[in-house]
Amino acid sequence: MAITSANQLELLQTAEAVAREKLIDPELVVQAMEESLARAAKSRYGADMDIRVHIDRKTGRASFTRVRTVVADEEFENHHSQLTVEQAKAHLTDPQIGNELREEVPPVELGRIAAQSAKQVILQKVREAERDRQYEEFRDRAGTIINGVVRREEYGNIIVDIGRGEGILRRNEKIGRESYRPNDRIRCFIKDVRREARGPQVFLSRTAPEFMAELFKMEVPEIYDGIIEIKAVARDPGSRAKIAVISYDGSIDPVGACVGMRGSRVQAVVNELQGEKIDIIPWNEDQATFLVNALQPAEVSKVVIDEDAGRIEVVVPDEQLSLAIGRRGQNVRLASQLTGLDIDIMTESDEAARRQAEFALRTKLFMDELDVDEMMAQLLVAEGFTDLEEVAYVELDELLSIDGFDADTASELQARARDRLEAISTAALESARALGAEDSLINFEGLTPQMLEALAKDDVKTLEDFATCADWELAGGWTMADGQRVKDDGVLEPFEMSLEEAQRLIMTARVMLGWVDPADLEKDEAEEAESEDDSEAEAQA
Repeated sequence: MAITSANQLELLQTAEAVAREKLIDPELVVQAMEESLARAAKSRYGADMDIRVHIDRKTGRASFTRVRTVVADEEFENHHSQLTVEQAKAHLTDPQIGNELREEVPPVELGRIAAQSAKQVILQKVREAERDRQYEEFRDRAGTIINGVVRREEYGNIIVDIGRGEGILRRNEKIGRESYRPNDRIRCFIKDVRREARGPQVFLSRTAPEFMAELFKMEVPEIYDGIIEIKAVARDPGSRAKIAVISYDGSIDPVGACVGMRGSRVQAVVNELQGEKIDIIPWNEDQATFLVNALQPAEVSKVVIDEDAGRIEVVVPDEQLSLAIGRRGQNVRLASQLTGLDIDIMTESDEAARRQAEFALRTKLFMDELDVDEMMAQLLVAEGFTDLEEVAYVELDELLSIDGFDADTASELQARARDRLEAISTAALESARALGAEDSLINFEGLTPQMLEALAKDDVKTLEDFATCADWELAGGWTMADGQRVKDDGVLEPFEMSLEEAQRLIMTARVMLGWVDPADLEKDEAEEAESEDDSEAEAQA
């Protein structure tokens, strides 16, 4: 095949035809043709030559050009594609390094093998362009719902025709009871789009919480318009789901809008999800109120939130326990997913028994440590005193407000509490020294004798040891392991040390040891404060 005037126009016609068929830019096809012709020309003139081909976009004429680049003498390696400055003077008036010498060469005759090679290059480039187009198209549609047609099943995975490509609905992304046959219509959520060697892979899902949210957006105009917002979704696919919604228009009930007239809107979503039961819950900024709503239809008596641990205790009437937990723990599990909190459920009788046990324990503490009778100890506990520190350092008037307590009694109790605390501190300090705690740590401001004893037991005995600790090692924290929140106990956690306080003490120790420059510390604090101010300003805007 020769590139002659007889088939010059055919090149452009072929490029346009291929581009229309594959829905790609004709320019990409022409560039692929230029590259394939250049490769064929190199096989004819020599692989060391730099042959470039340009196809005129109007006439289809292909021009073949040999290019030689001017390089420095020490970089000269290939006389077929390079020139030294001295050699270039024969062709250029004032040659500079990087200049190119272009010479047109005769068009090549493509033999059968060269023509086949050129065809392969063109096809490869067209495939790559088609894959890029598909990837960009579906990447932009990630996070939306798409309608498709079932093509086939492979090892439990469903291959879906989604128009200009195929998507895969994995076995674990199908709702349990679903089964499909070829040519069935199917609606899926585009969960992820990845660029892979064999082309863009579009991963579909029918179990993702976002699928339900998008279905409601399609059925409820108020959600699509932004009047109602879906704040959280939790699903047990094919069985039950909870969805939390809020209305930004006081005249519109978010739950009623999602349910629709006679349940028409929510029923359309239920039908698409194979009968999955859906609880629509009003969202509330107050965590306790939101949780009470999330545990519907169970009634809640009391909610106790531990914000530091991210846990929440819910007390329900005895007869409501099974309803609150749900079948196989489904109700409480979905409520936990919805609120993002670990939920402990207990009955009123269990909570009463626990309170009674705590009352008895604190009563015994005061009886033993303050050497008082049971009645006086119970009076202290009933008034909310939980430990010796509170008795020792509370305002005297608070003790005098207890029925039966006079000034002498209150003063004597405080004196006993302080004496006992001092004795405990002395014993703790002696224990810490016996365990090897050094003066550098003992004299460090901010640590009590009891803290020093706990640190020494954990083999933290010097200021250097303390400075190498991480804040969570002292104050404790939570980490994720296998999708579960796992508690990390801190050495000083029993003393109610916060992460911020632990971090401040550790940094102070590092400054004292000369490990950290105070100026750098002040700079970091200033930058952090500035960042917080910017965040607040953005939130207000």
